[in-house]
Amino acid sequence: MLDETLSDAKQRMLDTVEALKREMASVRTGRASTGLVDSLKVDYFGSEMPLNQLAQISVGDARLLVIQPWDKNAVDPIAKAIQNSDLSISPNIDGAIIRLNLPPMTEERRMEQVRAVKARGEESKVSIRSSRRDAQDTIRMIEKDGEASQDDCQRAQKDLQKLTDDAVAQIDIETAAKAEEVMQV
Repeated sequence: MLDETLSDAKQRMLDTVEALKREMASVRTGRASTGLVDSLKVDYFGSEMPLNQLAQISVGDARLLVIQPWDKNAVDPIAKAIQNSDLSISPNIDGAIIRLNLPPMTEERRMEQVRAVKARGEESKVSIRSSRRDAQDTIRMIEKDGEASQDDCQRAQKDLQKLTDDAVAQIDIETAAKAEEVMQV
């Protein structure tokens, strides 16, 4: 029972770290990246679909993203989704191809992005701590119900804290790396 609780907590923490990594891929840095628009939701024939399921996304050069929809009817919905996003980029439509020219980021915009990255990191840490709290409550209930010895429960608490520390350290590494990448000119 304790092993199940620990493995569940570990999986939830790993999921949180992976979700943060996916979010970090969509943060704008100084150069073009397909991760910037990959998960952008497009209203296509009444359903919300990720952009990467509607089009091929490629990097033209350091400051250019090229989006080639598989269906030419998707060009306008994709352009609309890009305009409505928080990317602050205007799409250039050239027939069935959409080009996104990424202007150089100002120092102020870079600092704003770093603050957003750190805020997302803190949200992830809160989620990890919530997972730890849930697992601790379960361990306490197991001990109270007499399903495991006090020593086993204390060992499980220490293992849980180690899992938490490792996950928080991984989040710190991810946020620091992304903040550094954003600040590069």
